[in-house]
Parts: sequence; C-alpha cells; structure tokens
Amino acid sequence: MVIDMSTQAAEKVKPVIEVSKDQLPLSCPGHDEKVWNMHPRVFLTFGPNGIAECPYCGARYQLKD
Repeated sequence: MVIDMSTQAAEKVKPVIEVSKDQLPLSCPGHDEKVWNMHPRVFLTFGPNGIAECPYCGARYQLKD
C-alpha cells in the first residue's frame, strides 16, 4: 500500500481565516462560535508573518490590515 504524503499533508492544513484589526483581540473559538463542545477559549497573538495558530484546534488566522 502506497500512501501519498502530500495528500495527507494537504488534508490536515486548515484554511486561513482572515481577521481585521477591528476584530482584535483575537480569541479561538471566536465570539460567534458555540463553545459548549469546543476547546477552552484562548487569546492568540500574531507572529511577525501576520499569522496566528490555535494550539488546540490548529485554526489559522491571518491579519488583513
């Protein structure tokens, strides 16, 4: 059985959620999400590349502005 690693990696990469400065401070899950069945709310900071990633669910956020 041959496993295509590029396909597996592509399936694990989540789409980037764009965030504007007026939506800060950024938390995951977001304020509009139903949190009863998700991970604890965490506040995220953006790295020098303008991307933040949730340590619980892997959601990726990109700062638009």
